[in-house]
Amino acid sequence: QVQLVESGGGSVQAGGSLRLSCAASGYTRSRICMGWFRQAPGKEREGEGVAAIDFDGNTSYADAVKGRFTISQDNAKNTLYLQMNSLKPEDTAMYYCAADMIGCGLSAEYNYWGQGTQVTVSS
Repeated sequence: QVQLVESGGGSVQAGGSLRLSCAASGYTRSRICMGWFRQAPGKEREGEGVAAIDFDGNTSYADAVKGRFTISQDNAKNTLYLQMNSLKPEDTAMYYCAADMIGCGLSAEYNYWGQGTQVTVSS
């Protein structure tokens, strides 16, 4: 069973930066696709991720975060990261890490999810 544990959320002012981490465990395959999703206050979790990385390390980003967020992974540590720069109040959300052995990309149906980490951006 794949387990994902996010960390790194917090409160920052607009223009600030945060780096989220997602520690993954419990999978035996060497190739796994991962992504970051978010859920704004009072809204459902967005069906499309904000960032994703596939088996070969190719990345994709939602238009709303392109140029500001960077997804990366440390395979030795089984950890996924999301570097978030130039944060805006509209980035305020619970951020979730997701993983899957088959589906990749922003719109894939991920089978494994973390518990989320809260990001709050004040103006």
